Amino acid sequence: MSAGETWRALYGHFRPHRWTVVLGALCALAGAAAGLAQPLAAKSLVDKLGTDAGIGGILVLLTALVLVGTVIDAVGAYILDRTAESVVLAARRSLIGRLLRLRLPEVEKTQPGDLMSRVTSDTTLLKAVTTRSVVAAVTGGVTFVATITLMAVMDPVLLGVTLAVIVLIGGAVALVMPQISKATKKSQEAVGEISTVLERAFGAFRTIKASGAEERETEAVSRAAATAWRYGVQSSKWEAVAHTSIGLAVQVSFLAVLGVGGARVASGEIPVSTLVAFLLFLFYLIEPISSLVDAATQYQVGSAAIARIVEAERLATEEPGPADAPAPAAGGRAAAVAFEDVRFRYREDLPPVHHGVTFSVPGAGMTAFVGPSGAGKTTVFGLIERFYEAGAGRVLVDGRDVREWPLTELRASIGYVEQDAPVLSGTLRENLVFAAPDATDEDIRDVLVRARLDALVDRLPDGLETIVGHRGSKLSGGERQRVAIARALLRRPRLLLLDEATSQLDAVNEMALRDVVADVARDVTVLVVAHRLSTVTLADRIVVMDAGVVRAVGTHAELVASDPLYGELAATQFLASDPAVPGPREQTGTPVG
Repeated sequence: MSAGETWRALYGHFRPHRWTVVLGALCALAGAAAGLAQPLAAKSLVDKLGTDAGIGGILVLLTALVLVGTVIDAVGAYILDRTAESVVLAARRSLIGRLLRLRLPEVEKTQPGDLMSRVTSDTTLLKAVTTRSVVAAVTGGVTFVATITLMAVMDPVLLGVTLAVIVLIGGAVALVMPQISKATKKSQEAVGEISTVLERAFGAFRTIKASGAEERETEAVSRAAATAWRYGVQSSKWEAVAHTSIGLAVQVSFLAVLGVGGARVASGEIPVSTLVAFLLFLFYLIEPISSLVDAATQYQVGSAAIARIVEAERLATEEPGPADAPAPAAGGRAAAVAFEDVRFRYREDLPPVHHGVTFSVPGAGMTAFVGPSGAGKTTVFGLIERFYEAGAGRVLVDGRDVREWPLTELRASIGYVEQDAPVLSGTLRENLVFAAPDATDEDIRDVLVRARLDALVDRLPDGLETIVGHRGSKLSGGERQRVAIARALLRRPRLLLLDEATSQLDAVNEMALRDVVADVARDVTVLVVAHRLSTVTLADRIVVMDAGVVRAVGTHAELVASDPLYGELAATQFLASDPAVPGPREQTGTPVG
């Protein structure tokens, strides 16, 4: 990002708090003014030491200046720190809300751990640069100019000596600033890699242990951590160079001023009080110079974080619909679904998944999608849910293109059970009502019985309030599938999408849930991707897909007689799940292997 883009992004974050930042800046300027008055009071004190005039009033004034300046600085620092925390809170809320509305293709091409690090560590770096560094740059600049002006009035010769040293060393400091930004950006990227590797590891914890891969995963995390450390050290090195240069500039300036000023005092060109005041101003100059260097280094650190945050904010998001739109009512008539010559590919560099898919489902009843792996069955569901947009053709729900539906309304009409039936961390109740937060206890009890989960709840130690663990780790695969099915049913959808939703169930529970789905299909449109013949034979219609096209539609009996691919699938793949149902080869007396 250019400097202009970075500043615009920074201003966008602290703009809602700009008046509070102005108040903090005024406090900082007031404290600086109190500090600038101290050398002048000290000069007056030194001038009076050789006279009979009293110095009590000046001592009281100096003490008051010190105390008032300290209090004002403390108040200003608190205001700015509190505002900085508010900036981070607002940035995190905005970023989280945006990331959770990302389009699915954007999420699939970005590592989740890296996105999480932008919400956590990158927004933390935002804290200093949006308030303290901005105020430090303003107040430091004003104070620096004011101090230089007073020093110029006091003795231009000594000022020239001071500026010559500061400019010489300041030029060297300016050269290291880009290095801080570069090292910080690399360090933050490595922190994102740590999050990515850990997220992957905890998402497949049992697999890692069963594979004996703990050491390898530890090494992967360690490499990312070492990279973050290396670039963090680089950033610290350059920051140390910048800050050390401040002290060096002041010390060299002090020696130069002391030498030149001492000679001028000895020659009578200036009084000793002027030299004392000038040296005090010189030491006071440390603070505004430090503020300016701090602002520059924080800007370099913050610009790296801002670039990563803006990058995340530019990812494409979904538009759910008007915020004030009424929530769609659950239930209602069964939805009709149709695909009209739909073509789709996941990315431009990948081959097409659908090559002109066409079918129609008029309403209530069960429609099964079958076909070999890679035929495009699951993609049908992704296009209906508008997780993806069709490249050509139309996907219709109730005769209306899904792209014309408000997303909130469309998805509120759909119950969806994914292949892996994800269960979220939290309680069993939270998982059940995830898609229907207003469900009553009676609704929950009913769906527990229908999904064959009532016995499970009865034996759990805390019933519905039992914690199910990370990704449902305390539940079996079949129990997770039943929870996912119950969650979808509790929403009372008009369209139910089941993607191999009973693949991990035992025969008894699979038959029970098959009956539940058949019962639901009387009033709801049910689309199911299935690899079990027992499920497929219950369907009112079967859509056979192969290589991204629909090759046949019909009932089980019709397809066994008319479609060779379906006959092959039924005789091999499906028969393994339900040997009681004869396939076409058995019907003709052909051995089944």
